[in-house]
Amino acid sequence: MRRTRRRLLSALTVTLLAGGLLVAVGSPAMAAGRLRAAFTLSGNTGEYTVTNPSTETVANWSITFTVPAGVTATSGAHGTVSQSGNQVTLTPAFYIASLGPGRSTYPYSPTVQLSTGTTPTTCRIDGGNCDGSPDTPPTVPANLRLVAKTTTTVALAWDAASPGSLPVAGYDVYRGTTLAASVTGTTASISGLTPNTAYSFTVRARDANGTASAPSAALAVTTNNPGDDTQAPSVPGGLRSTGATAGSVSLAWNASTDNTGVVSYDVYRGTTLATTVTGTTATVTGLSPSTSYSFTVRARDGYDNVSAPSAALTARTGDIVQGHAKVGYFVQWGIYGRQYFVKNLVTSGQASRLTHLLYAFGNIDPVNLTCLSGVTKGTSPNPQDPNQGDGAGDAEADYSRPMSAAQSVDGVADTGWEPLRGNFNQLKKLKARYPNLKILISLGGWTYSKYFSDVAATPASRQKFVASCIDTYLKGNVKPYGGAGGPGTAAGIFDGIDIDWEWPGSPDGHPGNHWSPNDKQNLTALLAEFRTQLDAYGATTGKRYELQAFTPADPAKVTAGWDLGKVFDYLDVANVQGYDFHGAGSDNSWEPNRTGHQGNLYADVHDPYPFHFSVENAVNAYTNAGVNPRKLTIGLAFYGRGWQSVQAGPNNGEWQTANGAAPGQFPEEAGTRGYSNLVASVPNCTVTHDTQAVATSCYTGNGGQWWSFDDVWSIQQKVAWLRSRGLLGVMAWDMSGDTANGSLMAAAHNALG
Repeated sequence: MRRTRRRLLSALTVTLLAGGLLVAVGSPAMAAGRLRAAFTLSGNTGEYTVTNPSTETVANWSITFTVPAGVTATSGAHGTVSQSGNQVTLTPAFYIASLGPGRSTYPYSPTVQLSTGTTPTTCRIDGGNCDGSPDTPPTVPANLRLVAKTTTTVALAWDAASPGSLPVAGYDVYRGTTLAASVTGTTASISGLTPNTAYSFTVRARDANGTASAPSAALAVTTNNPGDDTQAPSVPGGLRSTGATAGSVSLAWNASTDNTGVVSYDVYRGTTLATTVTGTTATVTGLSPSTSYSFTVRARDGYDNVSAPSAALTARTGDIVQGHAKVGYFVQWGIYGRQYFVKNLVTSGQASRLTHLLYAFGNIDPVNLTCLSGVTKGTSPNPQDPNQGDGAGDAEADYSRPMSAAQSVDGVADTGWEPLRGNFNQLKKLKARYPNLKILISLGGWTYSKYFSDVAATPASRQKFVASCIDTYLKGNVKPYGGAGGPGTAAGIFDGIDIDWEWPGSPDGHPGNHWSPNDKQNLTALLAEFRTQLDAYGATTGKRYELQAFTPADPAKVTAGWDLGKVFDYLDVANVQGYDFHGAGSDNSWEPNRTGHQGNLYADVHDPYPFHFSVENAVNAYTNAGVNPRKLTIGLAFYGRGWQSVQAGPNNGEWQTANGAAPGQFPEEAGTRGYSNLVASVPNCTVTHDTQAVATSCYTGNGGQWWSFDDVWSIQQKVAWLRSRGLLGVMAWDMSGDTANGSLMAAAHNALG
């Protein structure tokens, strides 16, 4: 029993007692940018002449300024303008976006058209005032006070400071002369202190440029002495779930009692401390969809006395979507020979039917082992070239290629000067039109999976790779290319990451792919690293980012590369391969001498191969291992696999001898045609529906072509089956193969409901 009966304050926030010491940052400074921008006004046209009086080149600069309420700003010459409220950003054209020492934008200075002739205020460039004057710091925070304390933690609060030249961006809390914490609000917790010890605290306000106020008045605090109280709080009762999302569970419980007062509650997920809160409710985040978890709660007082755990509660997270997922791949190269643009997703009706769009593909830098951007390098035409994808990418298609009005989602053509063009800009417009559509960047694929084994091999390589992917695709820091790209230009497009590693733990991927027997455990660790970093970044944006994967149909590849008991702790969705069970290949490798269904639902009784691939067998490999069906989609083939010189046999060319791949939609893609091209370009191909295997094929006659593909009938049958099995939905490869009116996606959408 403690000797002094004075009660502790208990009005803490969750961050106060859960937070730790932060790394010190540089000392406050009165910052000024390296560039200067002088404004002149002629009528309603404003011009900024930018000069660089510094001794270093400054690139990727922009000007921000404020206009009066009701005034609109639009693009003029030599730059582009965006406006949010009364805040305006002027981005220079690429040819003036880099200024060397002593250089000026004249005679190509950027202009802005204003609805009313007025001189803007609060002009900023290169992190400083346009006229080079120093920033005015925020005011001194007042009323620094103690909110609560324990034996090792002090919770503080203060009144908000007023802004100087810039809004207040945060506060730095000092323990003596040591930076102890940096926060964005007006509360902080300083942990890691010594019991029964006196400390002095001050706080400074700072703006986004690092300009800091003078320190507040000092506050003296002595931490609690644990010997003053040894009585634990009572056990929390009535633990219950009050709601759930795909990535979180909300909990509530009845308050505990304590002789000195309960200051916090520790919430456990299994044996892992999930969060610490001061009230009797908590939301546990960072969870996996469609998954059950066990929770307990312990009460804690200010003297580190902890109650016994509450009775355990089992609660389940929600599914990643309500109803069914409808996932489709968009291929970056579709804008070339296929002439399939993001706009086609709108005109075909596909965008309105999708829940997720996966953009294929991002590559891995073979030297740095990071996510690759800023290059346009074609792959070798030889599909057996082991270096086919090394250093390859398509920044031109991704974010540099200007789109015409006819190719644009909103009918507005690119000028060619925008910092974001190409598919990424069109995806941004697509999101504005369909705000509920989730868009994920897909990494890897058949050609770009070569270095997955390397990036997954060690904790350091995993951390580096994941951080680079988040930086590139979620933060949008794509490398400059063709006058486009640069820091933040692609931010806000992608809602997560799709891992398309073909195949971990197996030599059966693209020739030359690196693989290791350790890939299975390393893949689990890689997915864990993605989930950790995605959640950490999401905490800064207030958004949950999804993690999906393309997973094999072959049970042997599942066993070799996927630890099904662990990977779904991190994965939101596994899109199970439902196609490519059989095919000839563009170089007549694979199975050139015998036809076969590429995506049959059930094992075909006539299948002569010793392995009997089917969608059902593929899904069973997951569900028999305990995977929740609501985390699985099955792949649909919006394209056909074809053979030539096929003998008729007893089943219209099915499982019959052939002589290699049939002519493809493109010369380099023998044996492959998009569905719409197939039905339009292969004459006299009679369609057969195999009702036993649930597979569609067509045959041009004895000695002719035989093609295997999905159509409306097979999609309807597969959807009925997946609904009976409780699966999450479907995935389609790829959207460019569908008809102009999106008949295949419409069939899936209508059948799923």
